[in-house]
This record gives sequence, structure tokens and C-alpha cells, in this order.
Amino acid sequence: MVVKLQRPILVGGLGLSFCLWMLQSWDDYILQLSEVGLFGALAVGGGLWLFQKNQPQHKAEQLDGMIKGRSSVETAIAQGEAIIRQLEQEAVNHPALETLQGRLGQLQIELDREEITIAVTGGKSVGKSSLVTLLESRGWGGTQNKVTLWETTPLFTQTGEQSDIPILAAVKQCDFVLFLTNGDLTDWEFQSLQQLKAANQPVRLIFNKQDQYLPEERESILLSLKQRMSENVVGTVTSPVARKVRKHESNGNIQEWMEQPEPDIEGLIEDLSKIVSQQRQQLIWTTTWRKAKLLKAAGKNWLNETRGDRSIPIIEQYQWISAAAAFANPVPALDILATAAINAQMVIDLGNIYQQKFSLEQAQTLGVTMGGLMLKLGLVELSTKAVSMVLKSNAITFVAGGIVQGVSAAYLTRVAGLSLVAYFAQQEEAIDSGNVLNLEKLRQTVQKVFESNQQMNLLSRLVQESIKRLSPQTETVK
Repeated sequence: MVVKLQRPILVGGLGLSFCLWMLQSWDDYILQLSEVGLFGALAVGGGLWLFQKNQPQHKAEQLDGMIKGRSSVETAIAQGEAIIRQLEQEAVNHPALETLQGRLGQLQIELDREEITIAVTGGKSVGKSSLVTLLESRGWGGTQNKVTLWETTPLFTQTGEQSDIPILAAVKQCDFVLFLTNGDLTDWEFQSLQQLKAANQPVRLIFNKQDQYLPEERESILLSLKQRMSENVVGTVTSPVARKVRKHESNGNIQEWMEQPEPDIEGLIEDLSKIVSQQRQQLIWTTTWRKAKLLKAAGKNWLNETRGDRSIPIIEQYQWISAAAAFANPVPALDILATAAINAQMVIDLGNIYQQKFSLEQAQTLGVTMGGLMLKLGLVELSTKAVSMVLKSNAITFVAGGIVQGVSAAYLTRVAGLSLVAYFAQQEEAIDSGNVLNLEKLRQTVQKVFESNQQMNLLSRLVQESIKRLSPQTETVK
């Protein structure tokens, strides 16, 4: 059984008794300590405990793990700007540059704005419109407090996991979110809240229409919501249900009438007032930080697409070099990687495109690492079997001694090259060559690329192209 000691007198008494017991067991040197000093230390400790105990806890403080400071925002903007500059260097006339540069300039203006936008969102018929109307009637929304309330279209009105993506994307452009529910969270509501949390979006969950529940049900639902949302929950009643009132007269008559209670949003207004007054600027910076991250991601996608277009010809060049080498010198299937498939020069050439600098020794080490991963994943044997199945449709080419090895070498080299491209695309810019590879991420990338390139139609096209390129050698077998 755990006993919580919350009374300072009891805690102080137990602490003092413990100290006196310790004094009896210490040696003579310790006993020479000043009693005044000892009891002074106990008094200071108890005072600090009481001071901390009595400090008020503000709900606004719960946002501290999410909100960003100006320096974090400026760093994020600088990272986005660096990506855009890199894209400009590698693709001078890229069609996305003008849009990206416009968004970058807007971020500088965003840093110093004063007005904030609060999104009011949730499912259908949870009270969004009623809440917005009530808040505006209480002075929220407009030029007076520089707050704009924006009601979204209802979430969860269409089936499918992707149906609410546009709405949530727009919500993430706002500074704060009021997410309404009228009961315990559904799976869709919880997933949407998790998406907002993952995007570093400050949110208050609003438990509306509480008056539709019995008191014990209301408390149970509120407790469940607070446990799932780390206390970031506020209860409201925006459209109270009319109540029947009955009055018994002294003459025995009974009068009945319907009474309309007042809405209850006082707790929410108090909460919003604290947040806006204490953390307005931080909320603005956090929104700007999110936008800077999105800008960086958009720029990186365009940059990776440009680099991918430059990488494909290099991969194809080395895949045919590997095919020719393996065809000319047939080897057992498991030795294909060692003889042809992983080329250190291809690693260097692809690394240069993605600003990943490798020495020849480092490139050879990476090639060996990728070869080992492919062997462990069983990709060599799987690819050889798949290529053999496709080649069996052409008996003449199948009997040629090195054709299976040649096509397999080309295929594995292509998988290796595409895996490197996918791995490099995930890395940050200007990574030093001394950085250690993330082998687990590399393994996952190789496996994913292999699976996406294992379709029979892709293999068939590669086989047909291989036959054409190796046909001068295979014609002698006829």
C-alpha cells in the first residue's frame, strides 16, 4: 500500500524524527555539527517544499512542450532557404522556384504579425457554429483582441482515411485549434488529434453538450478525455437543452413550464484569455515554424525529384556494365554481387549528386555493406529465380550460359542504385563523409525498393532490354 504524505506537519515531524535517529548513529565528529545549522537546513528545506507546493498551475503552461521560440523559427526558415538555394543552383529555371521563394518571403512577414487565427473544428453537429457565435458575442473575434475565429467544414462526413486531409492541412495553418466532441472520443477523432499533435499544433479538446448526460456519466467522460489528452480538455454547453420546471402551489395546483438555461463557456473563455495574453507571440512563432518546415519539405521534394532525374542515367549506365561483366564471365548466382552488381564508382557518382561525399574506400565499404544486406534479405536468390522464370519464355536466350547472371546483375545493380537514391534523399544537406551509416534505415530502404521493383511487368521490360543489349553475344548460340 502506498501512502501519500500531503500534510506538511506530518512530513516535517517524520523528517525530524528520522534526522534525530541518524544523529544517534553517527560518530563523534558528526555529532559536533551545529544544531542550529542542522535545524536551519530542515527549516529551509520545508519552506522550499511548501513554496513549490503552493505555486499555481496554469493550463497555458501545458503548451510549453509544443510552442517554439523565435530562434527555432529563424533556424527553420534558414534551413528552408538553404534548400531553395540548392534547388536554384541545380535547376536554374525550375518551375517551382518562384512559388517557393514567395512562400519564403512571406515567412519573414509572419514572424512579426500580431493577429492570431483560432480554428474551430470537429465532426458534424458537435456545436461548432454555436460556439463561434457565442465567442464572438463575448468579444472574441475581430480587431479588438486581434483574434480571428474560423469554423471549418465538418470532419468525418466522408468515408476513407484520406477524406479529411485537406481540412486538417488548413487547420495546421492556424495558430490554435478548438476541437469539439460531444462524447468520448471515436477512433477517427483520436487519430485526427494525434495528427495535429504530430504536427506540433496546439489544441484544446472541447467536451460540448455536457448537459445531455447524467452527472456521473459526464464526470466519467470528462475524466477519460483528460487522461487521453493530458488534461488539455475544457467542458462547455453551447446550446443548452430546455428543462421542464414544475412548481407545486399551496392550493395543490401544479404549474409546469420549459426553462432555457444559459450557455456555459466561462471556463473556455478563461482558458483562452490566459493563452492569448501569455503566449500570443509564441503561438505565432510556432505556426511560422510549421510553415517553414512545410516549405523545407516541399523544396526538398523538388530537389530530390531533380536529383532523381539525374541519377537514373547513371544507374542505367552501371547496370549495363554489370550485365556485360556477368554475362562475359558467368558465376554462381550468390557471387553475382561480388563480381558485378555493386560498383563503388556508382556509389561515388550518386553520392556527388546528393551532396554525400565518399572516398573510394568508403564507397567500397558501402558497396560491400549493401551486398551483405541483399544477401541477408535473400534478394540475390529471389531475383535470380524471378529472372529465370521470365527468360524461360525464350528458350534460345535461356540456354545462353551467362544470360541469367547478366540480367540478374543488371537487375540487382538497378535495385542497389535506386536504394542509394532513396537513402540519400532522406539525408540532410551537406552531411560530412565521416558520418556513420544508419544500417537499419538502409536495410529497410533496400527491402522497400526491391519489393516495389519486383513486379513482373518491370522485370519483363528489363529482360527484354537486356536481351537486346546482349544479343550480339547470344546470336552465336543459335
